[in-house]
Parts: sequence; C-alpha cells; structure tokens
Amino acid sequence: MSQLTTGLGIDIGGSGIKGAPVDLATGEFLKERKKVLTPERSAPEAVAEIVHEISEYFPETAGAPVGVTFPGVVQQGVVRTSANLDKAWIGYDAGELFREATGHPVRVLNDADAAAVAETRYGAAKGVSGVVLMTTLGTGIGSALVVDGRLVPNTEFGHLEIDGHDAETRASSAAKDEEGLSYREWATERLHRYYRVVEDLLWPDLIVVGGGVSRDADKFLPLLDIRTPTVAATLRNTAGIVGAALAAVETETV
Repeated sequence: MSQLTTGLGIDIGGSGIKGAPVDLATGEFLKERKKVLTPERSAPEAVAEIVHEISEYFPETAGAPVGVTFPGVVQQGVVRTSANLDKAWIGYDAGELFREATGHPVRVLNDADAAAVAETRYGAAKGVSGVVLMTTLGTGIGSALVVDGRLVPNTEFGHLEIDGHDAETRASSAAKDEEGLSYREWATERLHRYYRVVEDLLWPDLIVVGGGVSRDADKFLPLLDIRTPTVAATLRNTAGIVGAALAAVETETV
C-alpha cells in the first residue's frame, strides 16, 4: 500500500468541474474545493485546460497522483461512452491527455465508481464485506459494484431494460421531477421495481444510495420493500473527488 497521505481529486461533470486536495487518512478536503463551469463545447482539449487550471490551483499537491472522474465508461484510461459531454471523448485516451495537461501521474475512472471507492473506505460501506452496490440517483442512474473491498469497474446497471424501458428513464430522480412524482409514488412505483430487479441479479449484501437526492433519503428509503439493507451515502457531493484521489494513489485495493 502506498505511503502517500495526500491526493488530488478532480470530478468532471456535465455542468461543472471541481477539485480539491484530499487527506487520504480521513477522506476530508485539505482546502475548499475549486469549481469551474464545464465549457459549453466540452471537447477533450477544453476540459483538459480546466483540469490543468485546477491542478495548478493547489501547489501543495505538486507531484502527487491525480484522480479524475468521468461521466462514462473508462477502460484503462480510454473513454468508451460520453452521454453528457462532447462525443469527441469516445475513444479518447483521457489518461494520457490529463497526464500531459497536469504533469502528474493520473488515474481516470467512472464517476459512480469513484463515489463507491470513497464510500467503501470512509463512508456508508466502510467495513462491509461481500457485495456492495452503489447507485447514484440523478439525471440518470449511475452504478458501482464493490466485492470484498475491490471495485468491479464500469457497471451500467442504470441502463437495464425493465418492463420495456431503460431503467434510468423511469427511476432516476430526474424522472421523478419531470413527471411530478411524490417521494412515495417514486419509491413505491419506480425505485421499488428497479431495486427488486437489481437485487435479484446481484444479491448484494448492501445497497448504498447516492446522488443529490440522497440528502432526502429519509423521505423515500424507508418506503422501499426490498430484502437488501439500503442506506444513504454519507460523503454526498464530496464522494467523487475523494474517491478519485484515493483511487489514484491506491490503484488496486479500495
């Protein structure tokens, strides 16, 4: 295990790119995060300039590994899907791009995977053995799977076909808002069905629910009638940055 105690995490999203140095012993930010709006033309070169800007903003992390999240499938640093950013990312070696932009060692990973890394080390899944499924409920449904502390990257359980629909088009928090569903309607009619299917496929020991809506977890999680213990994520909107920083330093075990 690496002896490094500080890492830099950068979280790329459709609306904003944010980063902060992370104390890897505690999972806490060492300084307030810096956020820059995602450019309207979110091509690789434009995003790389912002990643460089954020890395330069924190000189105390000079030479430290940088973890960067991406909202899509990432294999060995290469982006395979890009739903919320420019399609020019598809097939692009983001790892090499960000290494050149920052001058740091870089690891690029899916944003939900980064959140799961953080929750496993510091949050709701800390000390949990077996299979942990994390879902992030937002514009879509992100998913991440951790088995005995080890990340299984790039799961896409938000795109399961359930009852003839892409799951996230019915069960995401965006779908809830767009259709004007109450928390009760959303939980009992949409989330219940989604989690029943997922737990029958994976038999997880724990489900961790993240995304912005998790701050209201008490309004919908108790309404779910499923067999798997289900809890809200504890790191909330810091999870992507924290998990990216940790994953960059510890590239195998989370």
